[in-house]
Amino acid sequence: MQLIDGKETAGQIKAEIAAEVSQIKAQGGKIPHLAAVLVGHDGGSETYVSHKVKACAECGFKSTLIRFEDDVTEEELLKKIHELNNDDDIDGFIVQLPLPKHISEQKIIEAIDYRKDVDGFHPINVGKMSIGLPCFVSATPAGIMELLKRYHIDTKGKHCVVLGRSNIVGKPVAMLMMQKSDSGGNATVTVCHSRSKNLKEMCLQADIIIAALGQPEFLKGDMVKPGVVVIDVGTTRVPSDKTKSGFKLTGDVNFEEVAPKCSYITPVPGGVGPMTIVSLMKNTLSASKKTFKN
Repeated sequence: MQLIDGKETAGQIKAEIAAEVSQIKAQGGKIPHLAAVLVGHDGGSETYVSHKVKACAECGFKSTLIRFEDDVTEEELLKKIHELNNDDDIDGFIVQLPLPKHISEQKIIEAIDYRKDVDGFHPINVGKMSIGLPCFVSATPAGIMELLKRYHIDTKGKHCVVLGRSNIVGKPVAMLMMQKSDSGGNATVTVCHSRSKNLKEMCLQADIIIAALGQPEFLKGDMVKPGVVVIDVGTTRVPSDKTKSGFKLTGDVNFEEVAPKCSYITPVPGGVGPMTIVSLMKNTLSASKKTFKN
């Protein structure tokens, strides 16, 4: 069993990005600029955004954090998005989810200029990704694909079971895994979810399992076959008396039971999470270089 070290891999990629940005700066080019919009004071969102701002500094990017209280109106938020869309110095920006219930997340996502949508959530980017056109790919699925590539895990012709059908992870990673491509994908993909029957039998057939359900330790040892590759996307805070904070991050995989059967497995934390942030950095660099013009 080999651990897939997302933290180390993300560090390597950030160093690669920083070297490219340094070269751009030396040639008098534009330094990539990422803006993040944070609404309210959700603990998880605060942490995620601070990690993204830190990553910008490590990559040599400019970053701007824009804060609103959780009583901000949808109209005010849309006005700010319009300003960011038209700010030539901002190459890409994100609106951290989730948003307060009185604001339509879909309306906010669709208001973002897809050419600055470095989260890869806009329907135009999702549509382009689904048919294999250049676009901003959602950060977590992109990070998963990069990990598989960098660990030389062959996906061609493999049976991949995706647990979860969210718009942010499950659906896009399933499309990427089945995509006809010379650099990954080409797998036979089964997407399982809360309504799926014979889920255990499906998992036992899988060469690769991507768990993105948000249910702590859902995948048990008796659900996987020997030699399987397991990518654990889950990050749920569960109570713990062994940490100062009183909680610990737990994945969707029962690591103790599943890991001994795996050829490769991602830990939680330190697996997919760091790759999500570095994928956002890669998208921002592409946005600054205007890689995707149309």
